Amino acid sequence: EGKGKKRNPLHDFKKTGELMLIKVNKTLEVKTKLLNSTEQCAKRCSRSKGLSFTCKAFAYDRVTKRCHWLSFNSLTNGVRKKQDHAFDLYEKKDYVRNCIIGKGADYKGTISVTKSGIQCQAWNSMIPHEH
Repeated sequence: EGKGKKRNPLHDFKKTGELMLIKVNKTLEVKTKLLNSTEQCAKRCSRSKGLSFTCKAFAYDRVTKRCHWLSFNSLTNGVRKKQDHAFDLYEKKDYVRNCIIGKGADYKGTISVTKSGIQCQAWNSMIPHEH
């Protein structure tokens, strides 16, 4: 990052245009607020500031300029996708990425088996291999 340049908070999100997530599971949480930009929505989601849950995604309504912070993403059980021309969906890459970067300590993806189908060793386990 250069001096004086702020990092764009949208870099941490995967954008899918014209898509909204609908919660089927009623225990999943959503919070909405009027905001002027997707960058503001992303910044608040990244920090989970003012939210009673960990923000995993947000949908931005371009028509009403309303941000919808979500405690879930497209991979969560109890969620369905809905095509909607007013919305853009932004999902935190950490939660939808299925690859490990570095040592994998921050991995939050959904893959838990090897390419050959063997169950992965838990990060907090030293069996069968030490880290």
